[in-house]
This record gives sequence, C-alpha cells and structure tokens, in this order.
Amino acid sequence: MPYMPMTPPPLNAGLQPAKQPPERASETTPDNPWPVSKLSLAYHTAVERWPATWIEGQIQEINTRRAGSAYITLRDNVEDISLQVSGWRTFAAQASQFVQGDKVVVHGHPDVWMKRTSLSFIGDDIRRVGKGDLRQQIEELRKKLKGEGLFDDSNKIALPEFPQRIGIICAPQARAEGDIVTNAKLRWPTIQFTIEHVHVQGVQCPPEVIAAIEKLDADPAVDLIIVARGGGSFEDLIGFSDEGVVRATADCQTPIVSAIGHEDDWTLIDLAADMRASTPTDAAKRVVPDVMEQITIIQEARHRLHERLLRTVESEQQRIDAYKNRPSLTQPQTILEKPHLFITESARRLDVSMRRLLDEAGFSVEKLQASLTALSPQSTLNRGYAVVQSSDGHVISDSSSLSLHQKLTVTLKQGKAITSVESIEPKK
Repeated sequence: MPYMPMTPPPLNAGLQPAKQPPERASETTPDNPWPVSKLSLAYHTAVERWPATWIEGQIQEINTRRAGSAYITLRDNVEDISLQVSGWRTFAAQASQFVQGDKVVVHGHPDVWMKRTSLSFIGDDIRRVGKGDLRQQIEELRKKLKGEGLFDDSNKIALPEFPQRIGIICAPQARAEGDIVTNAKLRWPTIQFTIEHVHVQGVQCPPEVIAAIEKLDADPAVDLIIVARGGGSFEDLIGFSDEGVVRATADCQTPIVSAIGHEDDWTLIDLAADMRASTPTDAAKRVVPDVMEQITIIQEARHRLHERLLRTVESEQQRIDAYKNRPSLTQPQTILEKPHLFITESARRLDVSMRRLLDEAGFSVEKLQASLTALSPQSTLNRGYAVVQSSDGHVISDSSSLSLHQKLTVTLKQGKAITSVESIEPKK
C-alpha cells in the first residue's frame, strides 16, 4: 500500500462557517445584521448616483490650504441650515478669492465620506452672487446709527477707576464668565459680581441681552457692565449687532464694556459701548486695577511723601538755626541801638532847636523892651521932665485950659507934688 501523507485539518474545522451579510437591508435580522461599513457603503453608493447640481448659500466659514484643498461651510439663512462643501485644486484656487459672508453658487455633486458616514458636497466650480445680505444690512444699520450720533465719543462714559461690583452678561456656564471672574479676582480680590445669563445667539439673544442691560443699569450697586461672549462665526455673533441691543447699550447710564468674540470679530455693540475689549479676558484686565500695581504705587507715594517731609524738616531746621545765629537773637540789645541813636540824636536836635528859639525869643523881648523903655513916659521923667495933671487926672498940655488957683498934680521922676496955679502966661 503506497504511503499517503496526512493533511492537517483546517483551523476552522469543527466551527460554524461565517455568515454572509444579506444583500438587501430588508433581509437583515438580529442574528444576521449589516456591519457599519456595509451601511456606509450603501449610503455612498446611493448618494454617488445623485446628479450634479448648482446650490446657493452664504459662506459661513472658509478654509483654503496650500495643498490645494478648500473647505467651506455654506449656510441657508432662510432655513438656518448649513452644508459642508469641499473641493480640490481648481476649486480651491477659485475659493481662495472668497471671504466669510460672500453669497455664492457652487456646482458639484453630493458625496458620503465613508470613514465617518458624513454627507458632504464635492464642489468643482464656485461663483460669486454678491455680498451677503446680513453684512449689507448691518452696514446700512451702522451708517444709520452713526448718523444719529450713537457712536460719538461725546456719548462715552468714563470707566470707574476702582469698581466695587461688576455686572456680567453672558451665556450660562460660559467660558467667558470664568475668564472674567478669575482674571478680575486675581487682579483685585475684593471685586464682586452680578451675573445675568442670557442666550448669546439665535432669536432669543437680542431681547434677553436688552433686558439684562436694563436690569443691571437700574441696579445702583453695579459700577460697570461687561457684555461677553466667546468666539464664533459671523452669524453666531449677529445678535450683538441687533438695533435694539445697540440702542440699549448707547442709552445705558452705567459704563458698559463689550467683549464679544475674538480680536478680529466685530459687532455693532462694540461701537456703542464705552470701551471695547478684544476678549473677555482682556475686559477683566482692563476694567479693574492690579492690586500689586496699586500697592507699588502707594509704597512709592509713601516713600516720596517721607522724603519730602524729611526735606521740609531739614529746611525748617536750617532756617531755625539761621534765626538762632542772628545778632537780633544772640544780642537782643542790638535791636535797640538804632532806635536809641535815633532818639538821642532827635533829643539833641530838639535841644538845639529849642535853645535857638529861646535865644531868638529873648532877643525879641529885649528889643521890644528897649523900644518900650524908650517910648515910656518914665523915660521922659528920668530926663528931668514932669507931667502936670488936673485934679480929675487929665494931662495939662495947654496953659489956656488952666484957671487961677486950680489944683494941679505934678508927677516927677520920683514922687508927686500938689500945687496950684498962681499965674497964667499965654503961648507966645
């Protein structure tokens, strides 16, 4: 009997043969289902048979790469539906000429990316239709509100240097809230917050933001308001360009800071706010002082004050020392020397003047006395003459006025004599 080599049994000997998945979806059962890959392939095969088409929408996001690929998010603003569009080389070169907000039409065909079973649109041509309606409307609203003066610097309110309570308007559990609170407390630990949670996109955004601004503005404890939202697409931030939101911001009597999106994002609330911050974190850093900086400022001020007081004391001490060394203090009697000399000299001049006046007066008296003496009747009597008077005291100067035996008084140089008229001789 010839030798026959033994063949080893197959590895799956004794096992049930693998089931083949059904060809049709209707034939699947719990015991014999389709794998995910077969369903994804079915999607891909079905969509691949769809015809190419032109679609229209507004560019919500666009990303073109050097490798020759482009990825665009097209949005239907009427129905609020988005679609992912991708393309290569020629399409990417065309797409690089467009920006967010442009309204375009794209030609291509639908496709399913099997790895994630996601529906997309492969574009091969893109054309501009016009500027996006939303951007045009916002630009027209901006011109209108600017013409009314809502964005003028004269309407801006200065931010308080040391606010005690900050009002925050943001989404619930938003990262923006945490950024503001954390950074503000790091800079100024005693700062307090009043937080109003609102929708920050969608149709509910404008009325809720307006109500929050009015509520915080009416609270006297709130010194400052921050309206904050993280980054997002142009359409996501559209609520902060609402006319009502802008007017509420301009009318707010409490200083208000806008911190919407990132530095490159812009909304109309930024123009009406009293200050625009590039991010919520930037807002927190700009509205409260840094406690360490303030401590340094205070220490420097105290140092300058101390130095100034020392210089003042030294200056006054030098002035006191100068006063102490003055002769008027070391020898107080010298203060009287000049007045004493003045009084002495004045007394001397007064004495001289008085003596001169007395001499002149004495001379005048002597002169008058001599004149009186010369004119005195006594002087005549002293020369040997006599004065004859009648009994009634009249001086007899004419012999014709006499009568015989009339009594007469004769006044001599010394003494008097009584006589009578014995004879009368007339004047010859």
